[in-house]
Amino acid sequence: MNEKPSFLGRKKARRYALQALYGWMLSENSLVDIEEHVLSEHAAEEFDKDYFHLLLHGVPEKLQVLEPIMSPYLSRKLEELGLIELTILRISVYELRERLDIPYRVVINEALELAKTFGAPDSHKFVNGVLDKVARQLRTAEFLK
Repeated sequence: MNEKPSFLGRKKARRYALQALYGWMLSENSLVDIEEHVLSEHAAEEFDKDYFHLLLHGVPEKLQVLEPIMSPYLSRKLEELGLIELTILRISVYELRERLDIPYRVVINEALELAKTFGAPDSHKFVNGVLDKVARQLRTAEFLK
């Protein structure tokens, strides 16, 4: 689909993945149907469609692994989190665990931007606190540099 992913292309892919996964949690429609809808809705735009696909399908596939990683660092139960914040955390923990080619600082910064845009007021502070701890757990080597 894409030849050279750009920073902006990945940023949009994360945004659309957040929106698509949020819609999936609310509607319980199939991921394939949601993906088709998003791709048709944004057909004229350039973004990293491969990365969007990876997040859209990879995050739900790994939920049983992702949630136990973040749970110890939450100040409340998963069920009590807002769906936007929960989805941002799931995407970000997925990236921290599965995409070692992306520096943890980029993952956290992108999550904070999404939280500021779509989340509740000050939710970016909560997201930052959780992801900082998860990053220290999953990306120890990056903190030693």
